[in-house]
Amino acid sequence: MNKTMTVDVLSSIKGAKPSETINKLFEVIKNSDLSTTGSSGNNNQNAVPIEQLREDMVVQASDLEKQLIVENFPQEKNGYLVVAKVIEA
Repeated sequence: MNKTMTVDVLSSIKGAKPSETINKLFEVIKNSDLSTTGSSGNNNQNAVPIEQLREDMVVQASDLEKQLIVENFPQEKNGYLVVAKVIEA
């Protein structure tokens, strides 16, 4: 049984019309090289083995440190400190 869903099938699910641009994108993806070695021969140049990661350690802050953090934090909501979004949706 072939589990490949064509662009036509995917488009009909969303109620959209087939697009030449999307067809080209799927062709590029279908013809892409999925081998483990890239042109440089080393795709793991930015990877770190798990054994080299530091252990997470909880460091307790004093009441004075906590008070300074809360006093200097720009925004608070419902008792929580609000931080800026890192990933925009």
